[in-house]
Amino acid sequence: MLQLFIQRFDEIPTFKKFYIAILLSLLSAFSIAQPPPSVLDLIRIQDDLYVIHNPAVPGNVTVLLTDEGVIMVDNKFAWDYDNMMAMLASITDQPVKYVINTHYHGDHSGGNVRAQADGTVVVASENARLKMIEANQPGHPDVTLDEHAFVHLGGKVAEIFRFGRSHTDGDVVVYFPDHRVLATGDMFTYGDDVPQLIDYAGGGSARAWTGTLDQALRLDFDTVVPGHGPVTNKAEMENFRDLTVQIRRMTREMIAAGNSRDEIAEMLINEYHWAELHLQRGLDGLIVELQ
Repeated sequence: MLQLFIQRFDEIPTFKKFYIAILLSLLSAFSIAQPPPSVLDLIRIQDDLYVIHNPAVPGNVTVLLTDEGVIMVDNKFAWDYDNMMAMLASITDQPVKYVINTHYHGDHSGGNVRAQADGTVVVASENARLKMIEANQPGHPDVTLDEHAFVHLGGKVAEIFRFGRSHTDGDVVVYFPDHRVLATGDMFTYGDDVPQLIDYAGGGSARAWTGTLDQALRLDFDTVVPGHGPVTNKAEMENFRDLTVQIRRMTREMIAAGNSRDEIAEMLINEYHWAELHLQRGLDGLIVELQ
C-alpha cells in the first residue's frame, strides 16, 4: 500500500499533497515509513539570497549566503534534508550556521535534528518550541524569542518578528532589510491550492490573523517568500490579508443567519478553496471564535 502511495504521489492534486504534507508533519516525530525526497527547485532572488522550492508540497526554504556561513529559514521534512543540502552546496561551500523555523509544523522544522547534528543553531519563537515539545517532535530550537530578534552573520542580518497569532500562535516572519525581502512561513501562503489554514490546535486564530498581517505589512519590502507557493510580491500578500477579512465576514454572517456547519463548510470549499485538512483543523474553531 505504501509503495502504491509513493508511485502515485506525483499524480495527486496539489491541494491534496498539501493535506498529506501536514499530516506527515504531525507524524514526523514517530518511526513511520517515509515518502521519497521531494524534487526541489533553486530560485535566485538576489546574488546572495535564494529559495529552495518544491512545487508540490513541503514549505519553501530561504537561504542567505555570507562569507562566514549560511542563514536558512525553515528546513522542510527530515527526508528532504540531503537533497536540500546538496542543492545548497551547488551555490556555496559555507555551512549553515543558523536555521530559523517560522513555526512548529514538520514541513518547516523537520530537518532540525540533522541540522543540529551538523552544528547548526536552530532559532524559533518560544511558543513554537513549546508546541514542538507538546507534539513530541524532535529537534527543539536552541535559541528562542518572544517578539523580536536579529541574527547577524558575515556582515549581513536577518531580522525576526513575532507579531501575534495567525496560522499558529508561534509564527514568525524573517525580514531581510538589505534585500527588501520577507519570508513569511504559513502566515501567508500563495495560490488557490494552498489556502489559509487556521491551526486552532496550534494556537491559530482567524480573528487575530488580519492584525498580525497588518503589522508584517508595515515592514519595507518588495518580494515575499510565502510558506507555500511561488515567490511573489507585497501586493499579493495584501490581497491575502483582505481574504482573511472576507472569510471572517462571510462566516460570521452565515452563523448569524442560522446556517449549518455543513453549509459553512461548503461556502469555504467553494469560495476559498478549503480542503478537508482546513475543515478538520479550522472549521469548528472558526465557528466558535466568530460566534
